[in-house]
Amino acid sequence: MNPNTLNGTSTTPALEARGVSATLGATEVLHHIDLRLSAGRWTSIVGPNGAGKSTLLKAMAGLLAHRGEVLLFGEMQGKVPARVRAQRLSWLGQSGTGEGSADDLMVYDVAMLGRLPHQRWLAAPSVADREAVERALRSTQAWDWRDRPLGQLSGGERQRVLLARALAVEAELLLMDEPLANLDPPHQADWMQTARALVAQGKTVVSVLHELPMALAADELVVMNHGRVVHHGGCSDPATHTALEQVFDHRIRVHRVADQWIALPR
Repeated sequence: MNPNTLNGTSTTPALEARGVSATLGATEVLHHIDLRLSAGRWTSIVGPNGAGKSTLLKAMAGLLAHRGEVLLFGEMQGKVPARVRAQRLSWLGQSGTGEGSADDLMVYDVAMLGRLPHQRWLAAPSVADREAVERALRSTQAWDWRDRPLGQLSGGERQRVLLARALAVEAELLLMDEPLANLDPPHQADWMQTARALVAQGKTVVSVLHELPMALAADELVVMNHGRVVHHGGCSDPATHTALEQVFDHRIRVHRVADQWIALPR
């Protein structure tokens, strides 16, 4: 029997941190984190401002220098060829950070950047590339802007295009840092449906979220504080709710409303 399977289902985590620590400037912001993120699940990372959520996600994505080890689908991330890693892991940064240089690109071309890991050097986009980009832009309701420059879009529209670029990769694992930034409530709900649809396809979604009701709609919750993981469990688990309330100094309380867990001020 394959040691990485149980009853026919893979037990290898999509992403694993082993003793991960990170320093920004002279300050250590992550403290020896051990974390296994299940494949085929949606995991949300939450916690107060400054808890280290985005830093952890960047470290696990290989975008930030760190100590310790990160494994991608059971392989040491540093030993996975860059092209293969870019095909298997898709990244959506916080509010499109660092995307200013793309302002003159047309929306369609921005989304097509997500297909670069699948293309040969200087090769023209294939039919599969074009189909993937159209699916991604339509799924984020950005197809009608495909011939507009990214710089002419509002913050929310821009975020939907950058999400389309991440989706166009068609990666097994999607890491998203505050993907709901600038989105209005209906498009936040659309994003949640997208996350659920990806998981239904067998993909893995990991999101850093400030919107606790959305975070509680995930399969699993990682609760952080002061650069440490203080709890990792199912979103419906009472222990998860207790940990969430504690890191916010009991200023919130988790309730069940209309078959959905929500966090409300006390």
